[in-house]
Amino acid sequence: MATTAERMPVLYLSHGAPPLADDATWTAELAAWSDDLPRPSAVLVVSAHWESAPTTVGATETVPLTYDFWGFPQRYYEVTYPAPGAPELAADVRGLLARPGHDVHSDPHRGLDHGAYVPLKEMFPAADVPVLQMSMPSLDPRELFTLGQRLAPLRDQGVLIVGSGFTTHNLSLADFGDTSGHGPGWGREFDAWATEAVESGDVDAVLDFENRAPAARIAHPRTEHFAPLFVSLGATADDWAGAHSTVDGFWYGMAKRSFQLH
Repeated sequence: MATTAERMPVLYLSHGAPPLADDATWTAELAAWSDDLPRPSAVLVVSAHWESAPTTVGATETVPLTYDFWGFPQRYYEVTYPAPGAPELAADVRGLLARPGHDVHSDPHRGLDHGAYVPLKEMFPAADVPVLQMSMPSLDPRELFTLGQRLAPLRDQGVLIVGSGFTTHNLSLADFGDTSGHGPGWGREFDAWATEAVESGDVDAVLDFENRAPAARIAHPRTEHFAPLFVSLGATADDWAGAHSTVDGFWYGMAKRSFQLH
């Protein structure tokens, strides 16, 4: 891969369900965010929707998307996003992560899941940037942080590393259809805490969020949607220069807070 003069930032975004495409406010926020980014040579996505150990890289050529959701209208299963594959990036990921006792597997038939293609379709609508998705081998915060540290050199090659989750994610308490931007008290408390912790660079607090954050177990009954943030933080750990919110507010009662890390 060609090396760029500018080191790429790293993202953590709340990706939304397929109906995100119907939300004019959120789609505009994602498009504006993309417009402000350096153009990446490729995108590497770590999505909340793919847990697989050992670490696995997905398709390196254009294959059908993974429609990993149920009960939606048919039109959501007809969405396409034919982004080019990224075989060179996959090789680089293997080179950075593989070591004795830690293999990197391949799943050449796994297309991008909705944690990847739903936001990328809004951010890079031409589908002309190569995309690779990789799995989370664990939900352990420290392990994922270390994974991010190992991936950090990709930033110097123009790769945009994207952790795709949701800042709060409790479907049992979701207010489906509510796009007013209002959130419940517990969600606002957790969102405010997460914003302060991330923007101040308090990595230890974020990694220990289950014990330190207000309403942590309500905001995340299971932690897979917050876990991609640990990878993103790791990828910026060695040259941390700050973080800022790019998207805020609530959607279906869940915090859609997103961050750009430098």
